[in-house]
Order: sequence, then structure tokens, then C-alpha cells
Amino acid sequence: MNLFLLNLLLAVAWAALTGQFTLPGLGVGLVVGFFALWIIQPLFANRGGGYFLRVWRWLKLIVLFHWELIVSSLSVAWDVLTPRHRARPGIIAVPLKAKGEAEVLLVTNLISLTPGTLSLDVTEDCNTLFVHAMFSDDPEKIVSDIENGMERWVREALS
Repeated sequence: MNLFLLNLLLAVAWAALTGQFTLPGLGVGLVVGFFALWIIQPLFANRGGGYFLRVWRWLKLIVLFHWELIVSSLSVAWDVLTPRHRARPGIIAVPLKAKGEAEVLLVTNLISLTPGTLSLDVTEDCNTLFVHAMFSDDPEKIVSDIENGMERWVREALS
């Protein structure tokens, strides 16, 4: 049986046992089920390592994206609220290593959600992304930050 489906089944069982069929109740059930499956993973034939690694990578993506969101929000707010403006907007071509439409879609959406950047277009072959950056003084640094940051995290989460 798929470990994710088993985890969902354990979450529903937890909600039934506690009598709380609410979103927080199911969330607690998912966490409890995850740790229960993690403890008994040696009993599974394939050791279940793929499921636990994938959950870890998704949690890492979520946490690191929120960190980027906070840092960029503070940077944009600081630039707007102070009298000296550092904004030098520009359009930057970012070569993509992401393969598949899902990876490219997630990368472009996360970039657009981050304050100070906006995904403009992707080439037909999905190898280049055009990004409008509010602070484009150093385009190489922006390309490097996207490649080694958000794009790498997405590739890891979806692999």
C-alpha cells in the first residue's frame, strides 16, 4: 500500500478516535500517522525511505520559501519607506535546469509570489525564464540565487 494513502487512513482513524473531524484534527492525525509510519518503517519491504525523504524535501521547500518571502518583503518595505531608493528594476534571463512543466510552473509561481520579482515569460523549450527584478544591480547574483535557491529546492521536492 502507498505510504501516503496509509498516512491519510491513519489521520482519518485519529480523527475518528478523537471525535474531531476538523482540519486541525486531521492535521494532528497526519503528523501522528507520519511519525508512527516512520517508527515502523523497517517493517516495510522498500523501507519507505522515498516517502519520508519526499515529505522532508517538501517541508524544506515550504520553510525556505517562507524565509525568502520574509527577507524580500522586508527589503521591498525598507526601500519603499526610506527616502533613498535603491531600486534599479530590470529584466533578467534566467537559464532553467528544471525539467517538466510542473517544475517550471512551480518555480515561476514561487518567483512571482516573492516581493520584488515577477516571472514574465518562459521560452517555448522551457529552458529560459524572463524575470523582472526590482533590484537588478547584479544580474549574475540574481540568476545564481534563483538557480541555487528556489529552482534547486523545487527540483529536489519534485524528484
